[in-house]
Amino acid sequence: MHIETIAIHAGNHVDQSTGAVIQPIVMSTTFERGPDGEYPAGYMYGRAGNPNRSQLENVLAKLELGEEAAAFSSGNAAGMAVFQSLKPGTHIIAPNDMYHGLRNQLKTLFAGILWFDFIDLSNLELVEQCIKPHTGLLWIETPSNPLLKLSNITALVKIAHAHDVKVVVDNTFASPICQLPLTLGADLVMHSSTKYFGGHSDITGGVLITPKKDDWWVRIRQVQEMGGAVPSPLDCYMLTRSIKTLPYRMRGHVVNAQLLAEYLEKHTMVEAVMYPGLESHPQHQLAKIQMLSFGGMLSFLVKGGADEARKVVNTVKIFTQATSLGGVESLIEHRASVEGPDTKTPQNLIRVSVGLEHIDDLIEDLSVALAEI
Repeated sequence: MHIETIAIHAGNHVDQSTGAVIQPIVMSTTFERGPDGEYPAGYMYGRAGNPNRSQLENVLAKLELGEEAAAFSSGNAAGMAVFQSLKPGTHIIAPNDMYHGLRNQLKTLFAGILWFDFIDLSNLELVEQCIKPHTGLLWIETPSNPLLKLSNITALVKIAHAHDVKVVVDNTFASPICQLPLTLGADLVMHSSTKYFGGHSDITGGVLITPKKDDWWVRIRQVQEMGGAVPSPLDCYMLTRSIKTLPYRMRGHVVNAQLLAEYLEKHTMVEAVMYPGLESHPQHQLAKIQMLSFGGMLSFLVKGGADEARKVVNTVKIFTQATSLGGVESLIEHRASVEGPDTKTPQNLIRVSVGLEHIDDLIEDLSVALAEI
């Protein structure tokens, strides 16, 4: 089936008892046992499983062309489940501009338990040099947050697998509409489903998707069930509903982001624009090969520093100054101030989640704000 059909049908089934076309929300935390003490409907306890979560995981797996998915209560919880599944002493290679929430997890919660190096993954020779006997995981985030740098998934998978190193790709910025890492050899895909899957800035969630149910996946499932960081039935229902429009929403995000990036690139108060769809992007050719489309996220550098960047984000009217991304509304923020004192993000960088408003209104809003610098 085409992805539009999968998005609508893979997360739903007609309720057999009522004929309801849309699967109902099952709020029960516990399920009746049969005379033999077993669970004839396949569900035992809310932490271990729920009909709404099963349907959500089914559609998420099919969208990424995987075999199975595991849903979590947040993207950070999904990422943590990967780290928790590793043996103590495992060495991780991750990008030097890794999402700060997961980077801080490694540096704070897993310090002394796991070992890690944050490096430039575009330097394939450096990646090869950093692999150690106890390296077990290569974490890829592409496009990266907030610099929109690309990592060559195919090349990195080849290097990693030659050393029996597993590869995880954080596909949050791209979504399966724009990129399919499992088809490029990745061992696991991670998303913050809060973002494009949710699409309306009102649900928090995360997901991991595997191409095969191997021993590693069994450990991740154990972390999900025993740790209990799972989404509620209502959140699963809402995510499944939102996913039905994901392919069409993403097309709008991509079109608007491309047009906004082209406008900003020509603006006299903008130093540079980071967007894979621009020919000026240093990895534009890789993006054309690796991505199905270029996504709805962009960053740009204003002329000046933090003060000028803050003035822009404080002047806009249609864009909302807020963290997060992937919603129908456009968001904008001075990214360095979110990431803390150890950030490597330039102080004049503004990150934009391009929404689905009319592009002329978005351009005019930024035009007025940039004129105030």
